[in-house]
Amino acid sequence: MSFEPGRLLPLSTTHPGGRSAVTCEYRCGNACAHPAPNTSDNEYFGDVVRDMLSRRGALKAGAALAATAGGFAALSGTAVAAPGSAPHALPATAGGNGRQRHGIPGTDFDPVRPNTADAVTIPEGYRQDIVIRWGDPVLPGAPEFDFANQTAAAQEQQFGYNNDFVGLIPQDPIGWFNLLVVNHEYTSEPQMFPAGSYDRDNPTAEQVRIAWAAHGLSVVQTVREFGGGLRVLPGRHNRRITINTGFELRGPAAGSRYLKTSADPTGRKVLGTQNNCAGGVTPWGTVLSGEENFHQYFAHGERVTDPTQRERLARYGLRGGETSRKWERFDKRWDVTEEPNECNRFGWVVEIDPHDPHSTPVKHTALGRFKHEAANVKIAEDGRVVVYSGDDERFDYIYKFVSSGRYKKGQSRHARRHNSALLDEGTLYVARFTGDSPAGEIDGSGTLPSDGEFDGTGEWIPLASGNKSFVDGFTAEEVYVFTRLAADKAGATKMDRPEDIEPNPVNGRIYAALTNNSDRGAAGKDAADEANPRTGNRNGHVLEWEETGGDGAATSFSWRLLLVCGDPAEADTYFGGFPKDQVSPISCPDNVAFDGYGNLWISTDGNTLGSNDGLFSVPVDGRERGHVKQFLTVPVGAETCGPVVTENLVLVAVQHPGEGGTPADPLSHWPDGGDAQPRPSIVAVWRQGWWGFPGRIGCR
Repeated sequence: MSFEPGRLLPLSTTHPGGRSAVTCEYRCGNACAHPAPNTSDNEYFGDVVRDMLSRRGALKAGAALAATAGGFAALSGTAVAAPGSAPHALPATAGGNGRQRHGIPGTDFDPVRPNTADAVTIPEGYRQDIVIRWGDPVLPGAPEFDFANQTAAAQEQQFGYNNDFVGLIPQDPIGWFNLLVVNHEYTSEPQMFPAGSYDRDNPTAEQVRIAWAAHGLSVVQTVREFGGGLRVLPGRHNRRITINTGFELRGPAAGSRYLKTSADPTGRKVLGTQNNCAGGVTPWGTVLSGEENFHQYFAHGERVTDPTQRERLARYGLRGGETSRKWERFDKRWDVTEEPNECNRFGWVVEIDPHDPHSTPVKHTALGRFKHEAANVKIAEDGRVVVYSGDDERFDYIYKFVSSGRYKKGQSRHARRHNSALLDEGTLYVARFTGDSPAGEIDGSGTLPSDGEFDGTGEWIPLASGNKSFVDGFTAEEVYVFTRLAADKAGATKMDRPEDIEPNPVNGRIYAALTNNSDRGAAGKDAADEANPRTGNRNGHVLEWEETGGDGAATSFSWRLLLVCGDPAEADTYFGGFPKDQVSPISCPDNVAFDGYGNLWISTDGNTLGSNDGLFSVPVDGRERGHVKQFLTVPVGAETCGPVVTENLVLVAVQHPGEGGTPADPLSHWPDGGDAQPRPSIVAVWRQGWWGFPGRIGCR
C-alpha cells in the first residue's frame, strides 16, 4: 500500500457528482479525487445489476454507447437547464403550469419544478420557516451569533455547523413538545470566518477551537406552534456535544489494544465525535449517529513504516501529509505518528440519550468500524434488535447487526438503558447480493409490470459475534476495529456508495440509497456496456429488499431495484415501473425517510441534472409505485439532509448553502437574505391553513 500526499483542488472547481471542490475537501477529504480504498476482487454490484437488467432488456445499447462516448446526452424537457439559466418545464403530461394529479395519500401536493433559486422552494399551498440556524443559542446564556467576532466559548453554546441528521422525539402523546436532535457533520473553515481572516495554511488556535466546537450534535427542546412550524425553547434538555465531549467506548472491542492511547490507556474513553452523517431515532427514544469521513482529520500517514498498519490506514482512506484543517498542529492526537490508535477511535455508531442531558454518549464497537452512513433499527420477530448501516465509499458494503438480547418496549430510563445495552452484544453481518430470475419484461416505453417479484437473492455473511470471529485470519477485535478488511476477506458485494438505509414501518422492507460511484468504468473498473450504461454512475439508485419471512434477524433476503436515478428521458433510468414521462428528475439519492403511509422520501446530494438538490416523495406500493415527485428544493450550493416527515410537518437540514463561494463573494445569502453570509439551518414546511393537532405520522 502506498500513500499519496493529500492534494487540494482550487475552490472554484467542481467534483464529479455536482459538488463544489470545497465541499469535497472539507467533508470527505477529496475522497472522490483519489482511488477508492477497496482493492479487493469481490463481486461488484454493477455486475449483478447488469445481469438482471440484461435479462429484462431494460437498458439499451444506445444509452450505453452514449454514456461511454461522452457522458450523458443533453437533457430533454423533463430535466433542467444549466445552472444560472431558466429551468425547463416538467413533463408535458404534468400540464403547462407544472401541476400533476395529486397522487395517493401522503403525496398530495403539486411537484416543485427543478430550479436554481437561492431559496427553499416548496409546493403551492405550503408555508415554511427557519427552526434554528448555525450560531443560534442552544444553551442558557449563549450569546447571539456574531459572524465577525466568533469565539470557541460562544460556539460551544450555539447551534453547530453543517447540520445533517435530524431526529424529532415526541415528549407528549400528541406531539406538541418534541426534542430536536441534529448532528453537525463537518466544518468548512474558508466560509466560516470573515474575508481575509482565515489562512488555510496557518489557521489560528482560536479558529481551530471554534471548529472543534462546531462539530458534534445539538439537542434542543421545541414546541409545535399552533397553525405553523416548530419553535425552539430554552429547556433543561438543551445540550451541545462537541469534539471535546467525553464518550464511552462499549462492546466487545472496548479496551482493545487497538483503541488505547497515551491519553486513554484503558481504551474505553474517547473525546468527541466527528463527521456525523445520517442516523436514526431508536424505538426506545435515543439517537444513533454514524461517524463517516473521519479519515481526513488525521495527518502524516506516509510516515508509518509498519506494513500492517499502513495497509489498515490505506483501507480507511488515510493519506499522507498535513490535513486541510491543520488540527495536528494544536493536538497530537490528530497525528498518526504521535497517536497511532487515535484514528481507530472514530468510525463508529454513537448513541445519544437526549432525555438525559447529563448522560455519557456511547460508541458501540459491536456495530463495526467503517465510514458509517446511518444506523436504523428494526425489531426482529423474536424481539431482537437489528441495526442497518452502509459504508459510504465507492465499492464498499452494506452491514447489519443483530442483538443477542431482546427489546423491552417503552422509553423509560430503565428501558433506554436496557435497550442501549443490547447493542453491545450480538452478531455483525455484511451483505452479499446474487442475481436471480427477472421480475418481468420491460416494454418499449420502459414500463415494468408490478408483479411483486424480486430481481435477486442475497445472504448475510457473519463477521463476528462477541469474542468469536467468523473470518479466517482475523481475531474478533480485528473484525470490529478493521471491519472493512474483514468484509473484504468474507467476500461481501461491492456497492455504489451505500448511504442511508432504513426499514419501512408499513411494509417491513428495507431501502438503501446508493448515491453514485465516480469510478464506474474507470481504468481497471467495470466498464459501461449494453445492460449497464453507468459509466461514472453519476446519478445513483435506490435498492429495496425483503428479509426472508419479513424477519430482520433472517440471514437471507430477496432484493430488487426501486429506482435507477437520472434524467427520465434517458434509457438508463427506471422508476419502479411508473411511466417515466410523469416523474420528477432525481439524481444522487442520499438520505431516506418514511411517512405514516409507507411512502419513501429521498433527499439528494450533488444533483447532476442542473437543478438545486431537493426532497422527493416516492410511493413504494400500489398503482403509483415509483412515482417520484419533488417536494422542495434547497438554496444554491446546498445539500438536502435529514428529512423528517410527519402528517403536517416536514423538516429538512439545509447543509452548506453557498458552498463554493467565499465570505467576500458569497454564492448564497440564505437564510437571512440581504448581504448576510449563508448559514446551515433546519427548515420546517407545513400545509397552509393547518390548525389541528400534530396528529399521526404521514402527510395527508
